[in-house]
Amino acid sequence: QVQLVESGGGLVQTGGSLRLSCTVSGLTFSDYNMGWFRQSSGKEREFVAGISWRYGRTYYADSVKGRFTISRDNAKNTVYLQMNSLNTEDTAVYYCASGAGSYDYWGQGTQVTVSS
Repeated sequence: QVQLVESGGGLVQTGGSLRLSCTVSGLTFSDYNMGWFRQSSGKEREFVAGISWRYGRTYYADSVKGRFTISRDNAKNTVYLQMNSLNTEDTAVYYCASGAGSYDYWGQGTQVTVSS
């Protein structure tokens, strides 16, 4: 059974930082692309960042480029999202996802709230 467990969310002030973690079990982590998505109230889920399985290539939504960094530690089966310079528009539930092509597996989400 594949499980993705996010952690690291919380309440932070504008301009602050958080680091999200997602630990994966039940699959060969190093063989899978990993991604972070978010969904804020009343909006559809959106892509935030992704990292490929083979070369660790990274991809970002324009809204987070230069502020967020995705990374992975294959030895720990964990993907991270370092979020800096947070603003209120980053408030959302953040989900990690994994997949070989499309994202097939999802975590339960972790809430990030940025206060002004």
